[in-house]
Amino acid sequence: MISMPFWSKQRKLYKLLIILFWVVVWQLCAVALDNEIVLVGPVDTAAALLVLVRKKDFWFSVLNTFIRIASGFVTASAAGVILGITAAGSRFLRDLLEPLVALMKSIPVASFAILAIIWLGGSARLSSFVAFVVVFPMVYLSTISGLMSTDKRLLEMAEVFRVGRIKKILYIYLPALLPYLINCFKTALSMGWKSGVAAELIGQPVNTIGGNLYQAKIFLDTASLFAWTFVIILISSLFEWAVLCIFTSIEKRRGM
Repeated sequence: MISMPFWSKQRKLYKLLIILFWVVVWQLCAVALDNEIVLVGPVDTAAALLVLVRKKDFWFSVLNTFIRIASGFVTASAAGVILGITAAGSRFLRDLLEPLVALMKSIPVASFAILAIIWLGGSARLSSFVAFVVVFPMVYLSTISGLMSTDKRLLEMAEVFRVGRIKKILYIYLPALLPYLINCFKTALSMGWKSGVAAELIGQPVNTIGGNLYQAKIFLDTASLFAWTFVIILISSLFEWAVLCIFTSIEKRRGM
């Protein structure tokens, strides 16, 4: 029988080979097309990225975008959880917020970005606002769904044995809520980043990833465009990994 560590290593190698296969296909397509404006390969993208990381403006733009989108995500998550917990116990509040949440879910990012520029008097806080608008409904609805799925028999048992409120939260409500939040954040994190950068692309605030993407497009610098896109994917993945690690750690501690 194959041991688990060996199988895990084989699986990682398998995934790495798949990634390498598509990188080679990408490079071959770029060579075959032979048009740097339409498509550049991974070699040219890596070269452009090396040029970018040597500039101070690159790191300032990355940090600027990260802080703005992360702040929008954190604020939306906190508001979504708090209002979701409150609405789960109040039918009136759920009905009251339902049209607003539906509106936030249905309006395109581009519309929100333009409205935000008008409302905020500029594009400095644009990505934070748009990330908030995109993430909030997802966290809010997931919180309600998680709490509403709580096992009623466990709650009845807790009432019979006069279990305290804190223990109810830790051992009944939290186990029901965490899986919903973890699944929600897997989508909300990527959506928050994509929408935040898209908003920057529309508003073009200075020293941001979206602003640099727009400049690369204006000058038909496809290599830089690909390099910035890689940076977005990398930062988004790291942010998602960090947040999910926190929630997975909470879930493991709860199970101990």
